Amino acid sequence: MNNVRRRERRGSATQAFSFIALVILIMGALLVLDGPAPAKEMERSVDTATTNLSAARAVRPDRVALPAPRISSMPVERAISGRRSVRAYSDAPIPLADLSQLLWAAQGETEAGRRAAPSAGALYPIELYVAAGRVTDLPAGLYHYDPEAHDLAVVEIADVRPMLSDAALSQEWVADAAAVVVIGAVPGRTAAKYGARAERYVHIEVGAVAENIYLQSESLGLGTVFVGAFSDEDVAGVLGEPEVEPFGLMPVGALP
Repeated sequence: MNNVRRRERRGSATQAFSFIALVILIMGALLVLDGPAPAKEMERSVDTATTNLSAARAVRPDRVALPAPRISSMPVERAISGRRSVRAYSDAPIPLADLSQLLWAAQGETEAGRRAAPSAGALYPIELYVAAGRVTDLPAGLYHYDPEAHDLAVVEIADVRPMLSDAALSQEWVADAAAVVVIGAVPGRTAAKYGARAERYVHIEVGAVAENIYLQSESLGLGTVFVGAFSDEDVAGVLGEPEVEPFGLMPVGALP
């Protein structure tokens, strides 16, 4: 009886093995018929996966991609008429697209080598930093704006708005804003061509940048104010870049 059962089990195992072998043969035949995926198809799949990954991860370890700037339908006259200095903001976050628009209006490229604000000799001494606190899809931190790439370089992932507020003689709207645009400059870039006249030109450029931020904020329904009272040394310490001199702080936030 035991011999019979053993023979039955061996027969079942043999049938199972034969079935598995048949499946393997069929799969192999299909692979031979279909052939390997063409190299271009494989590259296309890799490119698509990479693109999707990049789109899903707007915030990279060292750079932050910004949405492309757009052209508003608001007439410039309306923006000029409505422009005001706003020092009170709601707790609502501002979209990353709005921050992108503000930075583009301040220093973004309108064509290759040309920016939204004028510059003496096209030397562009202005450097913009953003202290983000409540910006959608952007961790609280300090960032440096790159006009050519239209993106942000990560300086520090930490909320530095309170530090800027302390540096600005404890003006609370600096800490309360969703983000603070720090307008800095490297005057030496202008001085190399214009000498002692450079200081005047840099101040003119800071004013042009600030007004562009004012007008763009108005067109976006945001509030901002130019803050000039602060400790230069303390603000420079927050930026951590000794060559960049701070010239102004512009807190930006949703209207209350």
